[in-house]
Amino acid sequence: MRSPSAWLVAGLMLLLCNTAQAGLQLRLKTEGLSPEQQQASQVLLDEAMQALPPRFIEQLDRRIDVGWTDKMPENAYGQASLVSELDLNRNLLASLTDGSAATKKTYRPHGTVRREMLATVLHELTHIYDRARLWTKDERTLIQRCTRRNSSSGLIGIPDECRGQSDRRFTLSDDPRLLDLAGWPQYVGRRGEREQHNRQIARSPDIYETTSPLEFVAVNMEYFLLDPSYACRRPALFRYYKEHFGWAPAAKDTCSKSFAFLNAGNDFAKQPLGQVDPERVYEIDYLLAEANQNLVSRWGHSMLRLVICAPGRPRGPDCRLDLDQHLVLSYRAFVGDVQLSSWDGLVGKYPSRLFVLPLAQVIDEYTKTELRSLASVPLNLSRNEIEDVVEHAAEMHWSYDGNYFFLSNNCAVEGLKLLRSGTNNAQLVGLDSIMPNGLLEVMKGRGLANTSVLDDPREALRLGYRFDSFRDRYQAMFEVLKKHLPIKQEKVEDWLALKAEERRQWFEQADLRTSAALLLLEQASFRQQLVLAQDEVKQRYLGARELKNGGMDKANATLQQILANSGFLSRPAELLGTGGYGLPQPNEWQRLESESSLRQKQLQLLTGDLDKEVRALLDPGRAAEMAANEANLKLVGEHLRKLHKAAGGLELP
Repeated sequence: MRSPSAWLVAGLMLLLCNTAQAGLQLRLKTEGLSPEQQQASQVLLDEAMQALPPRFIEQLDRRIDVGWTDKMPENAYGQASLVSELDLNRNLLASLTDGSAATKKTYRPHGTVRREMLATVLHELTHIYDRARLWTKDERTLIQRCTRRNSSSGLIGIPDECRGQSDRRFTLSDDPRLLDLAGWPQYVGRRGEREQHNRQIARSPDIYETTSPLEFVAVNMEYFLLDPSYACRRPALFRYYKEHFGWAPAAKDTCSKSFAFLNAGNDFAKQPLGQVDPERVYEIDYLLAEANQNLVSRWGHSMLRLVICAPGRPRGPDCRLDLDQHLVLSYRAFVGDVQLSSWDGLVGKYPSRLFVLPLAQVIDEYTKTELRSLASVPLNLSRNEIEDVVEHAAEMHWSYDGNYFFLSNNCAVEGLKLLRSGTNNAQLVGLDSIMPNGLLEVMKGRGLANTSVLDDPREALRLGYRFDSFRDRYQAMFEVLKKHLPIKQEKVEDWLALKAEERRQWFEQADLRTSAALLLLEQASFRQQLVLAQDEVKQRYLGARELKNGGMDKANATLQQILANSGFLSRPAELLGTGGYGLPQPNEWQRLESESSLRQKQLQLLTGDLDKEVRALLDPGRAAEMAANEANLKLVGEHLRKLHKAAGGLELP
């Protein structure tokens, strides 16, 4: 009989043996393989094991048999069973054995056949790992109660009431945070349900990743493990995998601090390629354009304003004075036609894309042309949340191509999804407002939006928290006219409704101050004429599609060229073709600068041509009124300069 000490030693040795063998083991099935084939196969498997995170190996505590099979489609590389087998395509074995796979190029993302084979092993092992997460009996009961599976897409949705439970109930592909980043965010307005289609389809390393969360996890695991630039191209996902495994492979030495973007400003003389450094973003505001009576604007329009500090200025309140640096993130319907159909907007026929615009253009667009005020409300976000939102916005700018629905996937919904995924802020997760003005109220109620900056209207204007509609300014200028000229109209709208020639009779009687007011009002009138002319051309364009109208055909061709050339401003990934993925890297910026500059020059030429061609299509009365309006601008400008010079002032330009 063995002594107690002997039993103890034996037990300890058995424990050590079991511990040494714990964790993932890849066993090559050698039957039918030559020694050379066995060696080449084993090297591939050893390389895969070396690439895997230690925690992955530890948690996937099983033996997986790996073999070669000829029962696989020719273009397939491999496939794993649910539990413990991995099959590779035998058609690839010869090139792996003789080494030619390492140099044979492929159109697939990893470049060579050998690299694709390694990626395939890692991909399929990730599927096994993803399916193999274990739960206790209580946790299994919880997941059955809380999980909804969509059988058609393989997508799992976790209702809000189940959030906050132990993370062990989630597989990787069912983790809410992963789904937010991957492109399956929650539907706004349908608590807990997730969108069925991934629209982050541009700049993808492998479009197969968008077919389901299961494939997304496996595809991105390939790049996390094998691509040193993954941390720079998909930084949020890199951090997610790193946190999950408590480990990360060696990355590039440094990533650029700035993100490239295309500025969709209407000044085609400027280089559209810009950069934004998250560290220079002082605050993020919820920018709300007031509602008007148009169908698509009756609930307002929501945007995000990046309050960016001028180079060299420390982050702080003074950065709000650097208006020329501020950018606006605006989800809009990109209309590939001059028609804006409300029905098409309801059924989602318009692409929804994230435009990056200069603040000054947005202010002019709403306050001067649409006569809508803007409220700019700071969001109460932490420093990390601000930088993460900027990063996520850059990722969406380059990857997202959604569908715009005026009622269910509009600017407010898209903006809320951007904030949710960017911040991972628990307060934003439960928000479900689909209207821009309603979303601001809900965020205010949760302490996320600081609307107190609007309490003092004058101070809000002075500090740039509010930008008033020019309607009030026009009315004030009109009051100047009424004070100095015997005109009969009572409201500025009545004055602007007059024919240009009727307004012209008062120019010579105006003094210096009144002439300045007249000039501003004539500019307002001309903007209105432009809007009316655009609407008229739209209607004639639609009516002329079925008519043989040579002039219309010419204008239509120019319009289509403009749309084709301007599309890159909302879908900038098209400038880079199929190379690369994720955020563009500095070595791609030169091509972006060159391609975008070329498109801008083409747009400059086309817009000049279009102005001539469209004017020829206007109703004679509309064209005459626009010409008279332009003549008014010239006359009142000359009169103002003459009065200013007579008063002893410097000559005006």
